[in-house]
Amino acid sequence: MAGEITETGELYSPYVGLVYMFNLIVGTGALTMPKAFATAGWLVSLIMLLFLGFMSFVTTTFVMEAMAAANAQLHWKRMENHQEEEDEDSSTASDSDSLIQDNYERAEKRPILSVQRRGSPNLFEITDRVEMGQMASMFFNKVGVNLFYFCIIIYLYGDLAIYAAAVPFSLMQVSCSAAGNDSCGVEADTRFNDTDLCWGPLRRVDAYRIYLAVFTLLLGPFTFFDVQKTKYLQILTSLMRWIAFAVMIVLALVRIGRGHGEGHPPLANFSGLRNLFGVCVYSFMCQHSLPSLVTPISSKRHVTRLVFLDYVLILAFYGLLSFTAIFCFRGDRLLDMYTLNFARCDVVSVAAVRYFLGLFPVFTISTNFPIIAVTLRNNWKTLFHREGGTYPWVVDRVVFPAITLVPPVLVAFCTHDLESLVGITGAYAGTGIQYVIPAFLVYHCRKDTQLAFGHGTINKHRSPFRHTFWVGFVLLWAFSCFFFVTANIVLSETKL
Repeated sequence: MAGEITETGELYSPYVGLVYMFNLIVGTGALTMPKAFATAGWLVSLIMLLFLGFMSFVTTTFVMEAMAAANAQLHWKRMENHQEEEDEDSSTASDSDSLIQDNYERAEKRPILSVQRRGSPNLFEITDRVEMGQMASMFFNKVGVNLFYFCIIIYLYGDLAIYAAAVPFSLMQVSCSAAGNDSCGVEADTRFNDTDLCWGPLRRVDAYRIYLAVFTLLLGPFTFFDVQKTKYLQILTSLMRWIAFAVMIVLALVRIGRGHGEGHPPLANFSGLRNLFGVCVYSFMCQHSLPSLVTPISSKRHVTRLVFLDYVLILAFYGLLSFTAIFCFRGDRLLDMYTLNFARCDVVSVAAVRYFLGLFPVFTISTNFPIIAVTLRNNWKTLFHREGGTYPWVVDRVVFPAITLVPPVLVAFCTHDLESLVGITGAYAGTGIQYVIPAFLVYHCRKDTQLAFGHGTINKHRSPFRHTFWVGFVLLWAFSCFFFVTANIVLSETKL
C-alpha cells in the first residue's frame, strides 16, 4: 500500500496468481460471516453476498484498468527520455515524480500521434508494480491524495482492532473451556457472560484483557521495526487456513447428515443487514493489494477471466461455509469467530481437533498483525512526508509506531464484539477502498489517457464495465450504503 513504484517481484503463472488472490480475499472476514448470515436470514444473505461479490468484481476490473493506464504513462515517459538522450546526447533521469508533476499540469499535455501509438502495442502492458498510493498521486489532486491515505489508514486501524480482539478472544474461549468452565459435562445450551468466572476469582473479561496485554507486549514491538512476511510463512499459514476451513465444512456436513443440525434460519431479518453488509464488503477486500498480485503474473492476456473465475469460486466457498454453519448451529449459538463453535465436545470429540480449530485464528492472525501494523505506520509517514524533509528520530521511531499501535489496542480493550468491528470497518473504510477509490481512479485515468494519448486510444486491460454509467452506479451504491449504515446505527442507538 505504500505510495510508490515497487519491484515487480518473481513472476508466476496466471493460475498461481488465481490461488494467491483466493488466499488474500478469504481471510478473517469469512470466520465472521456465518453469524452475520444467521442474523440477517439466509435468503437476504444470499442475495447480498451475490450482489456485493459482483460489485467487488466490477471495482477490481476498475483498478486493473487504472494500473494499465499508469503503466502506459510510465512507459511513454521512459520512451520520451530515451528519445531525448538520443537527440540531445544527454542523460535524463526517468523519475516517477516528474510524471506526477506532469499530471498536475494536464492542460499542457500534447496528444501523442496515432502513428506513435501503433508503434507501441505494449504501452498498456502491466510490467511495473504501481501501488495504489502512487496511482492516487498520478491521477488525483492533493486533496484526493490525502483523502485516499485517510481512507487507507482508517481501514488499517479497523483491521488491527479486529486482529487485536480476535486473538485474545479465541485464547479466552479455549483456556476458560480447558479450565472446566465449558467442559464436556456442561449442557450444550449453556451460555456465558464476560462476568462469569474463568480461573478461580478471575472473570472471563479479565482473562481476555490479560491475553490482550500479552498479545500487545509480544507483537507490539514489531511496529517499531521493519518486518515482512516470508514466502514460507505465507505457505504455512495458507495451509493451516485451508485445513481449518475444510475440517469445519466437513464436520458441519456430517453433523447435518446425521440429523443433528440445530439451525432453522429465517428467510429475512432486515435488522441484521447492517452487519451483513460490512462483513461481506470486508470479506471481498482485495483492491488495495491488486498491484502486488496482478503485476507478477507472467501472462495477463486473460487476467480478467481468471479474476472472474476467482470470484465465482470465492462466492461458492462463502456460500458453502455459511450455509453449512447456519443449518448446523442455532443462530443464537453461533459465535462471532466461527471456529469457536467447534470447541464443544458434543460437536468435536477429538481434543486435538478442538484445540486446533479454537486456536487457528491465533496462529494466522498473529503472523499478519505486525505486517499490517508496519504498513499502517508507513502510510502515516507518507501522508505527512514533505519533499526533501526528514523526520526527527523520536517522531520516526517512537511517535509514528505509537499512534499506530495504541488506538486499535484501546478499541480491543473496550470490546471484543468481532461481528460489529468487522461490520463497521467494512461498511465505512471498506466502502471507500472497495468502491469509491477505484471508481474515481478509473474515471480520472480514462480522462488522463485520452488527454495524453488522444481520443480513440484503447487500453488493452480496460474494464468490461467501460461505460461511465458503471462509475456512477458504483459511487451511488457506495454513498447509499454509507447513509443506510449510518442511519441504522443511529436508529439502533436511539432505541437503546
